Amino acid sequence: MAERRQGDNTTDRTELLWSRTPLEADVESRFGGDDPAVLRAAFDTCGGAVYAYGRRMLPSNEDAEDLAQQVFVSAWRQRHQYDPTRASLLTWLLGIARYKAIDRLRRLERERRPIVDDPRPDVDDEATRTADRLLVAEALNWLRPEQQHVLELAFYDDLTHQQIAEKLGMPLGTVKSHARRGLQRLRRFLEPESLTQ
Repeated sequence: MAERRQGDNTTDRTELLWSRTPLEADVESRFGGDDPAVLRAAFDTCGGAVYAYGRRMLPSNEDAEDLAQQVFVSAWRQRHQYDPTRASLLTWLLGIARYKAIDRLRRLERERRPIVDDPRPDVDDEATRTADRLLVAEALNWLRPEQQHVLELAFYDDLTHQQIAEKLGMPLGTVKSHARRGLQRLRRFLEPESLTQ
């Protein structure tokens, strides 16, 4: 594939759309408009994953159901901010869900906290780590395969660039380039403005 010219986002946008199903791509392309039918289609496409995420993060089915509803209401109100070239609709919705789940866990913790300070660790820490792991895992799926493989070896196997180059039989410069570009794309997916509350 030809190298992307400086300032040309065409390649990145095309790459983002490669792994989307036709239904997902259609819903994502229409989500920023004013057709309320697309909200139902978005819920049909992503609602199960948002609910499952809420079920992992929150203590009850009711909390997870409330979270899913809040996420889709919030997303619909802010639909004009969604950019399908920056992240999948599911990634964007999970970003919203992350913030809302953490807010809910904080409220629950405050309700349980006695008047005197309790030395127990905050529930926020584990919730935040879990949410971050899920978001990073989702974002990794949007990388090109070679970028994803290099970053997984670096993060999960704790290998250096040199060790990755030897393991994959790649030049060291190529490994560094894949790592750098992969991290840049991950950063874009996880920037706060792309994962709006």
